[in-house]
Amino acid sequence: MLHIAICDDEQSFVDHLNGLIRQYAVENSEEIKVTPFYDGLDLIEKYDPTIDLIFLDIQMKLVDGLRTAEKIRQKDEKVGIIFLTTLTQYGLEGYKYQAANYIIKPIKYVRLRDELNQFLARSRRDDSPSLVVKNDSGRYKVFLKSLRYIETFNRNLLLHTEQEKIICYRSMKEMEQELKGQGFARSHSSYLVNLFYVKGVQKLEITLVTGEVLPISQPKRKQFMEELTDYWGDLI
Repeated sequence: MLHIAICDDEQSFVDHLNGLIRQYAVENSEEIKVTPFYDGLDLIEKYDPTIDLIFLDIQMKLVDGLRTAEKIRQKDEKVGIIFLTTLTQYGLEGYKYQAANYIIKPIKYVRLRDELNQFLARSRRDDSPSLVVKNDSGRYKVFLKSLRYIETFNRNLLLHTEQEKIICYRSMKEMEQELKGQGFARSHSSYLVNLFYVKGVQKLEITLVTGEVLPISQPKRKQFMEELTDYWGDLI
């Protein structure tokens, strides 16, 4: 199912775009869920990481689309964003937030159809595995290929990604179970490591390709080395 969010402070436009999306869903036999938001702050505070694509108006009264996109990118690095605007220069400025495209209002069905066709084609080529985590700041979609390792932190977990560090209110056991078979291995009671980033192991230390050094405990070393050997063997 494709989950689309529409964020625009004009009720009539939201209804119009929703109708066009429903038409597309029927004509293309696609299952599409549409969630409307009427200002950027609402989208930021209630952001759902299951959203695949956002139609985001740039000119809104409370929080404009560009600032909204900046905040959303901190929560979800891959969600598709298509800016809606009446002025071309605003759309061009939006590309720094990795926008899929921009559409000049008013939008017609033919343009919407082409945009959705292109987005679905791209997303099906790049169906990267991810997991959803939450903390007091909200919910985040974390792509496994950017997750270097997880460590325990003040009775919670700290996820180290290529972009940032994210607190997660789950147990290491739960996370290890969810990532089973995804190329992650437990090196220590406090560490779960993405084997893709492992550069080498010496004694009781793991060196990542980033230069970071993580501990490996003696009780877990044998199992970790077996899993690493299997992983490297699969890549050869």
